[in-house]
Amino acid sequence: MKLKWTSKALSDLARLYEFLAEENKQAAAHVVQALTAAPNILLSNPRIGEQLFEFEPREVRRIIVSQYEMRYEIQESTIYVLRLWHTREER
Repeated sequence: MKLKWTSKALSDLARLYEFLAEENKQAAAHVVQALTAAPNILLSNPRIGEQLFEFEPREVRRIIVSQYEMRYEIQESTIYVLRLWHTREER
């Protein structure tokens, strides 16, 4: 399996960093590091996340990383990180 980040997921990561950095740049960097490292577990356990059946026939799943939701899609031998946001955000 290989891991790829979509442009929307990267934009989400940048948005979260900018928001958090206004208060504490070090904490913002820590959150971004945790979020970028988290999907690596999917390489060995791609179906560990909860499947979101509303996206069928696509295999879209989600994992919770600390207080952040990360959605990803499995396509053949590639895992695409689709989106991420804080669980308190209205989505």
